[in-house]
Amino acid sequence: MNVVEGRFDVSERAGSVSSLSLAPERALALLVMGHGAGAGMRHRGMERLAVALAAQSIATFRYQFPYMEQGRRFPDPLPLRLATVGAALEAAAELHPELPLLAGGRSMGGRMSSTWVSENPGSALIGLVFFAFPLHPPGKPGTARARHLNDLDVPMLFLQGTRDNLAELALIELACGALGARAQLHILEGADHSFLVPKRSGRTDQEVLDEAARATRRFVERRLRQ
Repeated sequence: MNVVEGRFDVSERAGSVSSLSLAPERALALLVMGHGAGAGMRHRGMERLAVALAAQSIATFRYQFPYMEQGRRFPDPLPLRLATVGAALEAAAELHPELPLLAGGRSMGGRMSSTWVSENPGSALIGLVFFAFPLHPPGKPGTARARHLNDLDVPMLFLQGTRDNLAELALIELACGALGARAQLHILEGADHSFLVPKRSGRTDQEVLDEAARATRRFVERRLRQ
């Protein structure tokens, strides 16, 4: 396993942020993976997800958004978050130029990745992977956050828990259905927005992560065959 810690510049004003790459031998592809709004790239959930993906031959490039790097509570303005996604993709491609590139991440990190792609058509990405796409705020169901996805021509994989309070199941099914063949939805039974499951479910949080990682590998393999 090849682990590389580094930094890359976002902008002159924002400075640089940290990154962490985890690449197994004979990796199939590299997933540039942004973190959620409330936890950084070193959060236990991000770490365990990266390890589960590595076990499925998917390399990851995790990175911090500037607000998290600087220890601030609230996310950066949208333009700065999008600039961070673009800079992370460039840094990841330079680190592993031999690997096909995907973008995505946990919750906000995934949504920022797809928003960046919607504003930068023609990228070399082979796909987008969303680990709990945040379709709406808690208790405020809606699909407005998915509108930009209609502008994308990149294949998308959505990994969503049935207990996710930021994406009611019926609504995420509706949003994915509107995208047609571009979108694949994989349901994680019993999982919440953090991919945690109750003890009564009969399985563990790790089993959920492993299922998500296997689904990601199948998605990547299909993309590489096309």
